[in-house]
Amino acid sequence: MRSYTARATPGAKAPFERTTIERREPGSNDIVVKIAYAGICHSDIHTARNEWGEAMFPLVPGHEITGVVEEVGDAVTRHAVGDRVGVGCMVDSCRVCENCLAGEEQYCVVGNIGTYNAMGKDGLPTAGGYSSHIIVDEAFVVRVPDALDLDVAAPLLCAGITLYSPLRHWQAGPGKKVAIVGFGGLGHMGVKIAAALGAEVTVFSQTLAKQEDGMRFGATDYIATRDMNVLKPLAKSFDLVVSTISASWSIDRYLSLLRLDGTLVNVGAPPEPMSVAAYSLMTNRRRLAGSGIGGIRETQEMLDFCAEHGIGSTIETIDADQIDEAWDRVVDSDVRYRFVIDAATM
Repeated sequence: MRSYTARATPGAKAPFERTTIERREPGSNDIVVKIAYAGICHSDIHTARNEWGEAMFPLVPGHEITGVVEEVGDAVTRHAVGDRVGVGCMVDSCRVCENCLAGEEQYCVVGNIGTYNAMGKDGLPTAGGYSSHIIVDEAFVVRVPDALDLDVAAPLLCAGITLYSPLRHWQAGPGKKVAIVGFGGLGHMGVKIAAALGAEVTVFSQTLAKQEDGMRFGATDYIATRDMNVLKPLAKSFDLVVSTISASWSIDRYLSLLRLDGTLVNVGAPPEPMSVAAYSLMTNRRRLAGSGIGGIRETQEMLDFCAEHGIGSTIETIDADQIDEAWDRVVDSDVRYRFVIDAATM
């Protein structure tokens, strides 16, 4: 076993503590990554505050990880010491089911193994990126292109791929009108990526406070939705609507925005169940879908795409001592647009 420094929360809503965690001794296919940066995802907060249930404490969150390879096992061929790499939302899967074989490990039939709050194949609870090091099988480590700084690349490992995957799957591109609902850590990545794909992008946000940023990131329109009547003139206008909202919201109102055969994709994860009127789907043969992250192959594709188009997350870097404060600010939507922890302060 190896010991590393980390920040852990001992219970739901308990403050973070500096601690030492145990990770497995690296195997022949493992990579030891010295973490440089770890992004703060709203999923970290939902999990650690037990809003989704089944949290395992003490908990070390973090699945937006970038760093440098410090050590490799004897059988490792994909990465070498000194490589710039990333680790996202999963660290293993069954690897043999039809989804895994198709490069869709995130939808592993058996269930992928999360980067934190899961049981690893080694029998240990997984611990995430709020730590100095992480040990991962090379098959679940991706390369960070030199054109991307490690700090702005960290949130791409969740926020980036969470938007890239549905935008690619539902073919956002030239001639397509795409709406991004919510303009936070996920939404701002959706705007940047959809615009780079060539789509015409509209942002729907509660206020116009971030309008200037939205337009600068590539949106052609930015609409405040505090008065939901603003949606009525836009009925049947969009090919694709992607919702990033993690609180309760009106699905039916946004379904009304879809053209014939349009799709509303939900990538946010509200803790409460959502409802939808069947008629909202029947009209215009609309579809309501969900999307998780992407597989390892698609995550690498996303990183290469972002490097080619000069896309990184817009971040605020913090020390590890500021995690609790940062979490409260995330809940209050008081960040532009992703907090990233400097792992040197762990």
